[in-house]
Amino acid sequence: MWDETMITMLLEGIRDTVSMTLAATFFGYVLGLPIGIALTLTDKGGIAPNRMVYGILDLVINITRSIPFLILLILVRPFTKLIVGKSYGSAATIVPLTLAAAPLIGRMVESSLKEVSEGVVEAAVSMGAKTGTIVFKVLIGEARTSLLVGVTIVLGTVLGYSAMAGVIGGGGLGDIAIRYGYYRYDTGVMLVTLIFIVGIVQLMQGAGMLAAKTFDHRNKE
Repeated sequence: MWDETMITMLLEGIRDTVSMTLAATFFGYVLGLPIGIALTLTDKGGIAPNRMVYGILDLVINITRSIPFLILLILVRPFTKLIVGKSYGSAATIVPLTLAAAPLIGRMVESSLKEVSEGVVEAAVSMGAKTGTIVFKVLIGEARTSLLVGVTIVLGTVLGYSAMAGVIGGGGLGDIAIRYGYYRYDTGVMLVTLIFIVGIVQLMQGAGMLAAKTFDHRNKE
């Protein structure tokens, strides 16, 4: 089994896993970041409190986060096929990964933004700062370290989801582990793919934590 073909397959699996994880995390933030900001602004203590908007967003996030990823993967296959043109492979897996990541990101962004001191926000409001300025320069600016730590957590979670997608031919290392490790009873393949997955997670988390420390304003004081 350990011939050039298998080595090439593993390298392609690493490439597909990394690309799926990064793409899904990016699109997840495209959807989840605005949701997290909206939750922060419309909450009871926000600068634009709106019980109805917050309640709807909160309910949607709670429901979507309660759906196990494998079930979500199957449920959105028609939607995935509509978007990508097929319901299997690494490109198709980005769609359910994004949908799974977005509510998690929304909740994590909300948590990070709410860590910002109310005094700082009130000072910006008293000086007449507009909502956009408060969001991007005050909330996101002050919470950037926490937000970057959140990115590392999301990357690890999404990568784990991508491995689970291998059960239905989702591509990447998870697919290789299922097809060649589990179905063919090859423990060696299972162990190698596991080592690669753990290694990728550690590299991503290390890079994320380094970025968080670099942009931590407390280190510059």
